Amino acid sequence: YIRPEMVLPDSLAQQQDSISIADEQWQAVYTDHTLRSLIARALEYNKDMLIAAARVKEMAAQKRISVANLLPQLNGKIGAEREVENYGGHSRDVGNSYEAKALLSWELDLWGNLRWKKVAAVADYLQSVEAQRALRMTIVSEVAQAYYELVALDTELQTQKAREEGVRLARIRFEGGLTSETSYQQAQVELARTATLVPDLERKISIKENDIAFLAGEFPTRIERSRFLQELDVPESLPVGLPSDLLERRPDIRAAEQQLIAEHARVKVAYTNMFPRISLTGQFGLESDVLSNFLQSPYSLLNGAVLTPLFNWGKNRAALKTQKASFEAEVHSYEKSVLNAFKEAKNAIVDFNKIKEVYQLRLKLERSAKTYVDLAQLQYINGVINYMDVLDAQRGYFDAQIGVSNAIRDELIAVVNVYKAL
Repeated sequence: YIRPEMVLPDSLAQQQDSISIADEQWQAVYTDHTLRSLIARALEYNKDMLIAAARVKEMAAQKRISVANLLPQLNGKIGAEREVENYGGHSRDVGNSYEAKALLSWELDLWGNLRWKKVAAVADYLQSVEAQRALRMTIVSEVAQAYYELVALDTELQTQKAREEGVRLARIRFEGGLTSETSYQQAQVELARTATLVPDLERKISIKENDIAFLAGEFPTRIERSRFLQELDVPESLPVGLPSDLLERRPDIRAAEQQLIAEHARVKVAYTNMFPRISLTGQFGLESDVLSNFLQSPYSLLNGAVLTPLFNWGKNRAALKTQKASFEAEVHSYEKSVLNAFKEAKNAIVDFNKIKEVYQLRLKLERSAKTYVDLAQLQYINGVINYMDVLDAQRGYFDAQIGVSNAIRDELIAVVNVYKAL
């Protein structure tokens, strides 16, 4: 077997690094204690992870069977026979016989048929191991992304509820005779408009909590989390490593290559099926018609058998062509896995860099909106502008706050995707 050659890109990013964030364990990437606990529970109790673990055990047993087929097989046989003669309504014992045999059989693997089957079984086993590792990374990333989305929804809900404070102040000023009823009713309308968003946010929060509980292999329950996304760390830059590292590190590519190795071995199995198969059979045993003489009559026998295809209408050649076509398809599948890996890595790097730019722009917008709303409230108190202008300024500020929170969420999710893609 030779790995298919592919001309890899020169770099994954403008600045190439000899190390990568993917060299870190997930505990070093996700620093939030609550998130770490959720990920650890998911890796232990997630049902897909348990299914994958059982699959690995199954393939390990299959591999052991293929290894055992290369070795001699020893079986034992113990039998007893009693002969009774009937005549005239009476019966009598004619004789009893006993035998014990050890049967030894061994197929001479002259053409490598059994050895190639072993190679295929080992590759299938390793493919299941890599598939389990790929699933592990998927579970980690899904839990992290859902967790960040949940905290962002909490922040948005708190921001919506904060608008009630503006209505309370408007009511106090109206009851104190400092403002007109029109301003108060305008504030009430703004509150009613934003209040319609609260039930939908609460629905999304509940569904997201249920998704995380499912990933952790639990029934729906409340999920503990941080209060604000600002409390979570976002790295300034991410080392991405060398392009060739993807082939050696990503478990989905490694699994695809093990599948390719298995198909290559099956081509060899189909080829060796066209040649004779020789097996040796040996017997060593004892037999006697008297139990006391049981150990006094040993015998042994050794024979060989040749099984060779003579004329089967081209089935073996057709089977070989079938396996060759399957191997060719698997080569293209492996190449597709490599291309997909580079596409995912490149997209994740681009997303991370551009989302950081979006965050900086939204942060400037939020600060400008905060300055504007402070100025609008001061001008309203001094009678320069009406209350509708204050409401517009507050609406812009609250939206800018949500925009900053969502930008932080997108940054954190971009880190998740880069780590997974690399």
